[in-house]
Amino acid sequence: MSENLIEVNNLTTSFKIGTKYFPAVDDVTFSIKPNEVLALVGESGSGKSATAFSLMGLHRKARIEGEVNFQGQNLLEQNEGKMNKIRGGDLAMIFQDPMTALNPLMKIKQQIVETLKIHNTKSKSDRDRYAVELLERVGIPRPDRVAEAYPHELSGGMRQRVVIAIAIANRPKLLIADEPTTALDVTIQAQILDLIRELQDDLNSGVLLITHDLGVVAEMADRVAVMYAGQIVEVAPVRELFKNPKHPYTRSLLNSLPSEDMLGKKLHVIQGVVPALNKMDRTGCRFAPRIPWISASAHEENPQLRKIADDHFVRCTCYKHFTLEDGSEPDVGVEEYQIETGVEGGSAR
Repeated sequence: MSENLIEVNNLTTSFKIGTKYFPAVDDVTFSIKPNEVLALVGESGSGKSATAFSLMGLHRKARIEGEVNFQGQNLLEQNEGKMNKIRGGDLAMIFQDPMTALNPLMKIKQQIVETLKIHNTKSKSDRDRYAVELLERVGIPRPDRVAEAYPHELSGGMRQRVVIAIAIANRPKLLIADEPTTALDVTIQAQILDLIRELQDDLNSGVLLITHDLGVVAEMADRVAVMYAGQIVEVAPVRELFKNPKHPYTRSLLNSLPSEDMLGKKLHVIQGVVPALNKMDRTGCRFAPRIPWISASAHEENPQLRKIADDHFVRCTCYKHFTLEDGSEPDVGVEEYQIETGVEGGSAR
């Protein structure tokens, strides 16, 4: 029996554009243990939410390949009826936008009771009482009154707590949190994160935390998987990743964080954007166009995740050729960099 709660192997999720399918999630592999938080980080468009929706079986017009082994079964082989029993039960998700996750025409209590009906044998009175208890548990004041309210009558933070209450109603073994603090103010963000941590400890649940906020990652995660253009480019324990990032993309993300050392200096900006699915070069290092000061010979033709230390994996050998002598990275185009430094391509070291 595997010690992992979930094992994702070679997951590929492709969407049809015109007459062809293009992978938004490309050969992704990871695992999560009970009571472990794995953070999946990257820019918008990297494939994070597409990965989460694939695990939940929520893509309706996508071609999904690979394996998602959860409690002895491959979720990708289950029919819709079986997935309805799994979703909201042992596998639950906190959606990014509570206003779209909640039904605007249903009272809060009704929406919590709905998931209890599918997965629980409680009587109607017990379900109603438990719904109010859940609202109290997630820190909502006067939960009996909120239970009778509609989503539009609540603040953003309270709606997010309602979404969490629905997600934990059946004590899930794996909780997927997709940008759970987006659009919330800093104080509410901290409360939501504390709540997820408390619930994780109480239920011994594994958590897949999807975010682009590295501050949240540092606070919450045990391990981190960095995703770019549909691929995982680096995986490491959270302390190791922040202390010793390797892949150029990981370093770029960390260099973009404001800090006291940056006072009086320009914030680092990663050149370019994540490429569109139908315009992405599927060969070589996908981050190469955004780091032009590294020569083509530094990249692998077919980059693979390779172990470089205990529990630390990196894709592509370009990580060996990235930093400058002072440990920083260039924040200029390749031509300007060559003019300023006299370096004519190749390694920047």
